[in-house]
Amino acid sequence: LLLFVAMAGWFAPSAAATPSPQTTSCSWESIAAKYYGLNPYLLHAIAVQESGLNPLARSRPNTNGSVDIGLMQINSSWLPTLRSRFGIHRSHLDHPCINLDVGAWILYENFRAMGYTWRAIGAYNAVSDDKRLTYARHIYRRMPPALVQ
Repeated sequence: LLLFVAMAGWFAPSAAATPSPQTTSCSWESIAAKYYGLNPYLLHAIAVQESGLNPLARSRPNTNGSVDIGLMQINSSWLPTLRSRFGIHRSHLDHPCINLDVGAWILYENFRAMGYTWRAIGAYNAVSDDKRLTYARHIYRRMPPALVQ
C-alpha cells in the first residue's frame, strides 16, 4: 500500500498519548489533532466518513454484535480497553470531544503499529486488507487535494 506523503504536522508522537474523559471542548485543529500529532483534516475526513459529523450517530449491530458509537463511530469492542486503561465508559463516548479524542487515539495507535500508511488509516475501520484499502480510498477522497498530492 502507498506510504503517506509528508505533511507538515502529520505525526509527532506524544510521550504519554492517552484519551481523557475530562476533555471539555474541542476543535479539529486543537485538542485531539495536536495532542496526537495528527493532521486535523484527516480526523475531519474520518468523522465525515464515519458519522457524517453526527455526534449522536449509532450503527446497527455489526455481524459480531458490536455497535459503532458517536462522531468517530467508536466500535463497542473498544469499551473494555477504554474502561480499564483510561476510565472511559460508553456514556463518555456520547460527548463529541471525548469521542474525537478516542478516535484520534485509535488512529495514533494504528500508525504506531503499522507505520504511516494508508493501511493504518484503513485499519481504523476494517480488519481485512481489501476492506482497509477501500476505506482508505474513501478517506483519501475526503482530504483537501493540496494535502494528498
